[in-house]
Amino acid sequence: MTATTATTATPPTTNGRVIALAHYAARALLEGALTRHGVTFEQSVTLRAVVLADGSVGKDALAGDVTNSLKTDESVALRVIDELTASELLEADPAETSRLRLTDAGKELYETTSAESAEIAARLYSGIPAEDLAATGRVLTLVAARANAELAAARLNRITAV
Repeated sequence: MTATTATTATPPTTNGRVIALAHYAARALLEGALTRHGVTFEQSVTLRAVVLADGSVGKDALAGDVTNSLKTDESVALRVIDELTASELLEADPAETSRLRLTDAGKELYETTSAESAEIAARLYSGIPAEDLAATGRVLTLVAARANAELAAARLNRITAV
């Protein structure tokens, strides 16, 4: 199927499969860029979480944020934090040693990979009308909120069943 054929065909109904296919295609492009810089997707998410925490965050809070973002076990988040610390991309904050911050190398890596990520996104979203992007954003935010609520309820049910 050519690009022309794909754009003239009846668009599929939005559902989990369509969303997943878009996610995994875009993620594959991002992971290609990250791999060139020796960083994994999970490590990239963790570096971003530190930046979003205004540059310094407690290890437990960071692990919680990464766990929530990636929908993974806390042990995975802690392993990634340890990898980033061992590779000197994260370090203890000298102002408050119980918190972590990016090293200069971590900042440089984050800035480089974020710029490449932004370039990928610009290519992928180019030419899509702003109103379509806004509607998609609203729908996906609602789907994510509903899924997160179900995950929280399932977690609570597992805890109370024990």
